[in-house]
Amino acid sequence: MQVFNKHYRDETLDEMLRAEGRGAERFYRQCARCKCSAPLFRCARQTCLGPALYCEPCVVLQHEQLPTHMIEKWNGVFFEPLPLNELEVEARVQLGHLPGSYCPKATSAHKDFVVIDTLGIRTVKLNFCGCDSTVTHRQQLMRACLWPATSLDPQTCATFNAIRLFEVQNCLGKISAYDFVRSLELLSNNDGLRPTADRRRAFRAIVRQYRTEEMLKRGARGHADSGVGGTQQGELALDCRMCPIPEKNLSAGWDVINWDEMDEDQRFYFLTLAQDANFKLINRNVSSEERDPVVGDGTGYFCNRADYMDHIRKNVDEEEISSCSGFQAMFLANAKKVKGLRVTGIGGVTCARHNMWRANGLGDLQAGERYCNMDFLFFSAVLNFALMWLILSYDIACQFSKNIWSRMEALPEKYHLKINKLNIRWMVPNFHLPPHKTGCHSPFSFHWLWGAGCTHGETVEQNWEFLNGAAASTKLMGLGARFAALEGLFAFHNWRRLGSFIGLILKRRMAEAIKEGRTHKTSFEAFTAGLTAAMPEAVEEWRTWVETYEKTRHVEKEGNSPYEYTETKVTLKDVRLKLAREEYDRNGEGDELGREETPSTFLAMWMDIEEAQRQLAIDIKAMGAHRTTTQELDVLKRRTTLRTQVKAFRKLQKTYMPTLRRHLTRSQRVEWDADGKEPEAIRPFMPSDLATKDARVKACVKGLDGVEARLRDAEVEEALDTLRDGLRTRTATTRFKVRNWSGQRALTRGQGILRLVEMGKMR
Repeated sequence: MQVFNKHYRDETLDEMLRAEGRGAERFYRQCARCKCSAPLFRCARQTCLGPALYCEPCVVLQHEQLPTHMIEKWNGVFFEPLPLNELEVEARVQLGHLPGSYCPKATSAHKDFVVIDTLGIRTVKLNFCGCDSTVTHRQQLMRACLWPATSLDPQTCATFNAIRLFEVQNCLGKISAYDFVRSLELLSNNDGLRPTADRRRAFRAIVRQYRTEEMLKRGARGHADSGVGGTQQGELALDCRMCPIPEKNLSAGWDVINWDEMDEDQRFYFLTLAQDANFKLINRNVSSEERDPVVGDGTGYFCNRADYMDHIRKNVDEEEISSCSGFQAMFLANAKKVKGLRVTGIGGVTCARHNMWRANGLGDLQAGERYCNMDFLFFSAVLNFALMWLILSYDIACQFSKNIWSRMEALPEKYHLKINKLNIRWMVPNFHLPPHKTGCHSPFSFHWLWGAGCTHGETVEQNWEFLNGAAASTKLMGLGARFAALEGLFAFHNWRRLGSFIGLILKRRMAEAIKEGRTHKTSFEAFTAGLTAAMPEAVEEWRTWVETYEKTRHVEKEGNSPYEYTETKVTLKDVRLKLAREEYDRNGEGDELGREETPSTFLAMWMDIEEAQRQLAIDIKAMGAHRTTTQELDVLKRRTTLRTQVKAFRKLQKTYMPTLRRHLTRSQRVEWDADGKEPEAIRPFMPSDLATKDARVKACVKGLDGVEARLRDAEVEEALDTLRDGLRTRTATTRFKVRNWSGQRALTRGQGILRLVEMGKMR
């Protein structure tokens, strides 16, 4: 860009102006085709014929099969745009015959026949062939790659190229049909002086037809004897060819494998799915099913609507109950606002390894993420399941898996899953697992699942991100239009994933897996050998523990996990609570303390003051030498409060440490007697500050030094944990900054975040 800005801007501008004119004399001296003099016409924007000019008959002949091109005519000063159908020499397209030939029984199309093309929206003169009465006008248009908007007496059509261009732009950029047609209108007439015909409604109808027929074509229904009407449930959805599918990509004899052995190849026969809900893809209660019906219900990615709604009606009052903290999914199921909405979101099931939507695995949510919705979608997504093992990832799998089989009985018989119930693994996606209670972390983690590899379970979230851009355009669609639009997005997504996985991603992942597998295997073997040499009995015990856990984890969901960290941390609050209980017990046994404040509350009082001193000192340092008036006022208020607390502590200290000054060292006495210090710099001289044990015994009441030791130990443990967390947070933030942020604005913001992390670590 720097080279262009420095050397080529003037040259480029000259060439742009040259393209607006006739160019060199050799291009306009004579017609480039018949060599007649003074040609005036060329293809607009030099779309197909280059800079040369042509006479009117020649330019019409050149565009006999290109009716949507715009023509330009030189008026002596500049080129004027001129549609082909407005030339004096008639430009007429003949269907059903070879170029240059005409039908003796031709019939003219409507005088305002409109073609929507990638170059714009054009009115075209067109003749239908009358030689074969069995070929309808619609068929003739389709054979010319023109898709008619209506089945009878069509007056508008779109080229296949325009439809495919919209399909890609809509699926990738989420461009609506309105914006796409509007852009074609501007291409046709950017100044607005010659308004084009409004064909937005016709184009939307064409796109809906195209999407349904495209799915039928990809589903091989065009070669089926039963035709479109014989399409089976879920048949039009593209299967994930990387997942195990009996009779398609599994070798003969796969079903006679000894599943009781933990064979390394067993993982190839696992089907891993991910389930979740999306609340961005809402739909308002506009139109109706009678006015805008669903076409192809249940044949693609959406589940069978009739069965689905029947199940919802029967189980709509089912109560959602959660015993795992940290989740809102089931709470929102009962609290979701539904006024004015037909749909509050979408539930879906994907292949957890390869990000492909499952056939019949999607359905609308009427009132949040309810069990009755997600149950049906799960069992619908595994319709005709024929494998031995199944893994399901769901952010509330710990709750969803409870009573799943009793809830399955409420579904029609064809949706019942035929599988050994012990061969299903219920998992929680890695990112969603931390908010769960500790007992869920080990049994529901992909990290500890045999055969999971690098599966994380968050693929369904990635798929939602791809779809969220369509939320604005589908929110106000009718039922059938929204169904067709989303089915098209699902089909496009699966088609792209299928092509990219087979062509690129699998190859790259295989190379990475081979390389990393060797590295990890070597490291693990060396690590195991070192441990075995040092503690062979412990290693054997661990191995037995892991093998036992792998075989029983699906039965015993909690406890007995070798991967669960069981160390309990003793916090400062725990110690303070324990001391308070001990003091309460002594008081109840007749050991009167003689005062309202106990030794533990006395020491905790100063520890709180110490924390306030530390935070105030850090904040003052961060403010710098030149503080604002607001900052100065805040510091003064905090110092006043702190000084009051220190005075109260000094008064109480005379009770618990009456002879403290007498046992201080000379330098400590100087510090004790010093006046004028700021409150954040005052030193309290606790029992631990005294130099000898004898001094602590004489200066303090009985047992005070022991109480402080217990409190200080807990305080140190908490401080170390906080420091470790801060260091980990700083490292993770720095790595994220290096990998993802660029530019002054982002880097400045990142530096501010790091500064906050550093300040939090130092508190």
